[in-house]
Amino acid sequence: MAGTLSPATRERIRAASDIVDIIGSYLPLKKAGANFVALCPFHKEKTPSFNVNPHKQIFHCFGCHKGGDVFTFVKEYENIGFMDAVRRLAERAKIPLEFDQTPGEQQSRHIKDQLLEIHEQITQRWQNALLNEASGQIARDYLTKRGVSPEAVKLFRLGYAPDAWDDTVNWAKSKSHELAIVEKAGLIIHKSETRDPRPQTPDARPETRNYYDRFRGRLMFPICDEQGRVIGFSGRVLSGDEKTAKYVNSPETPIFTKSRVFFGLDKSKRALLDAGFAVVCEGQLDLIACFMGGVQNIVAPQGTAFTADHARIIKRYVDEVVLCFDSDEAGQNAAVRSLDHLLASGLAVRVAVVPAPHDPDSFIKANGGEAFRRLVENAEGFFDYYLKRLCEKNDVKTDKGRTVVVRSMLEALQKTGNRVVFDKYAHDLTFKLGLSFRSIVDEFQKVLNEQPSEKREEAPESTASAEAPRPSTQEFWLLKLLLLHDDLVAWTALHLDVNWISHPFVRQIVERRLTAQTNETWQSLAAFLDECESPEMRDLVTEAVAEDRKIPNPDQQLGDVVLRLRNQFLDRQIAASIQRASRPETSEADRMELLRQQQELRQQKRAPLK
Repeated sequence: MAGTLSPATRERIRAASDIVDIIGSYLPLKKAGANFVALCPFHKEKTPSFNVNPHKQIFHCFGCHKGGDVFTFVKEYENIGFMDAVRRLAERAKIPLEFDQTPGEQQSRHIKDQLLEIHEQITQRWQNALLNEASGQIARDYLTKRGVSPEAVKLFRLGYAPDAWDDTVNWAKSKSHELAIVEKAGLIIHKSETRDPRPQTPDARPETRNYYDRFRGRLMFPICDEQGRVIGFSGRVLSGDEKTAKYVNSPETPIFTKSRVFFGLDKSKRALLDAGFAVVCEGQLDLIACFMGGVQNIVAPQGTAFTADHARIIKRYVDEVVLCFDSDEAGQNAAVRSLDHLLASGLAVRVAVVPAPHDPDSFIKANGGEAFRRLVENAEGFFDYYLKRLCEKNDVKTDKGRTVVVRSMLEALQKTGNRVVFDKYAHDLTFKLGLSFRSIVDEFQKVLNEQPSEKREEAPESTASAEAPRPSTQEFWLLKLLLLHDDLVAWTALHLDVNWISHPFVRQIVERRLTAQTNETWQSLAAFLDECESPEMRDLVTEAVAEDRKIPNPDQQLGDVVLRLRNQFLDRQIAASIQRASRPETSEADRMELLRQQQELRQQKRAPLK
């Protein structure tokens, strides 16, 4: 979203979005003293540790330590960007968003809003044609034949584009939409773009004669973005000769880029997060059958091969994918082609093979959703699947066949950059093909040598990240006291040296709180959370204030905490000085100076806080 959200608008949205109401619309909250609790939606747990503080307007989980304000919750729960979370809350509160935009950005936003409105309206028009118009009978019959339930038709908003050259053109005119904008939406085509395929219609109105409908006589599948807004369409032919394309998809538009869109993601994203892995299938009907059959953690690339953008999008939700493409040769080849982008994004890959001649849709119709769920659960690792497939496609009794299997397998394995994975499947190759491990290793080296030098030198990136260390008890209590007791901040600014704090995030938070006190810029805890750039800082702040219990003698406790932090800092300096003095290379003069410094540091420890 272009433009800058003004602080005043953000505060209006925050004030209108009570955190208990918002989170309560997602989770069943229970009153617990002054706060509310629930099972955390961000990690699996049996006992509620997710805490919502209505007074501070924050949430915090004491299990996974995730926390923040109402914007953070919507952003994290819906897995969307911050500005998308702002827009959702603004729409809920009926607050118009005011952005400081350039004229170009305003025009771009205006066009996108127009396109979204047109897509929503034509979706409703085609839904009505499917359900209520006589021309939609052919589509209704097709859906009945394919076993698509009325519930699925409603949920996925399926429709029917009448078999006419000018139905959408005339509809657009009736809605007072400019035809040039409807063309930009990809719904109609200007005859100058291609040879006009229409029969000559001299009685057509002059303003519509230059356009004809892109989608005619097709079952329409709306394609939605992650927020559920219709941004494009895929239309399946229901009649016509063999030369007619089976599917026609929307062209790329300002709101639709097919390489960055998954069909069904708007409905399955919560199931993806809950399941921890994504099932990737090929078509809309496959996805609908799987979703309605109980396997809802499923997506389908829209009208294109699996791309790097697809992999990056799915990585935001899960760490593993299960490929479940059609059982024919084209479907299995598509599964193999997906590997590069999936591995590059750090995703683990398994493959569920649907028994021939089925695709997921027909398999579920024949065997039921539970059978398909078991098929997915038992999906084997990609390289187990790939080795089996290579051995089935090549005669491993011949030198040529064995060579193809070994080289194809090794070319795929080297993309992982993982020596453990290579060793495992190198041993599998020796067992299946009756070759020596040494010969497999030698062949692997040949494969590597054939790669460009820059690829050979690349080391696989580590995806593991060490968990940030917890602050000490004293440092955490310092945070708690400063964030819950504004009247203690002035004394702290005079007596605390932030260098005494060893935890980096605690030091940043305390430093900012003291600076706000000195500069008289402190507004509220909510505004302070907005200034926390990292989730780690935000989580520490919410944890410190989530339990709004009365602290006895807070001024005395603060004095004790600051004194201990100072003394711990001095102890670290004394220890470092002793270590330097004990080094053999330290001269006698330097050793005497270090001893003098140690005595001075010990005297500082005995002194009261200044």
